[in-house]
Amino acid sequence: MTDRPAAVPLAIGPMDLGRDLDGILGVDAASFVNPWTREMFTWEAEHSDVARVFVARTPEGVVVAYCAVWVIFDELHVNNLAVLPAWRRQGVARRLLEAVLSAAAREGATRATLEVRASNAAALGLYRSFGFAVRGRRPNYYTNPVEDALILWREAGPGSVETPGNE
Repeated sequence: MTDRPAAVPLAIGPMDLGRDLDGILGVDAASFVNPWTREMFTWEAEHSDVARVFVARTPEGVVVAYCAVWVIFDELHVNNLAVLPAWRRQGVARRLLEAVLSAAAREGATRATLEVRASNAAALGLYRSFGFAVRGRRPNYYTNPVEDALILWREAGPGSVETPGNE
């Protein structure tokens, strides 16, 4: 049995566009072959009433992860969840997703959905640990490389998408 590393001291909360955008763009570029642009994030933050972006910051204010979502009526749509490569496998994504699910539940979301590359075993493991299950497939959804997307859903019951008690 190996000991788990001590929890990394991170602050998790809503994005501050002026303070966090460059960091989010860095995380995005390090994580995706087709990252969002500055304009896409700015438009979402300034014009969308359903968009939310949460970040994980070090005590020095460095953004090491982010999660972009939409809360639409009773549904949470996870658009992107990304962690800087050096910060992966340390529980950052888990802590960020817990915060996002809790915030969405407070807004009335009772279920959650997302798409993930079929080959992304690490992400699939994380999402399954939160009760997400594969409910569909979008053939050739992703590019570079071309790959299917798995559509995951999480039904948490009335009034909540809170995290399961399996931590």
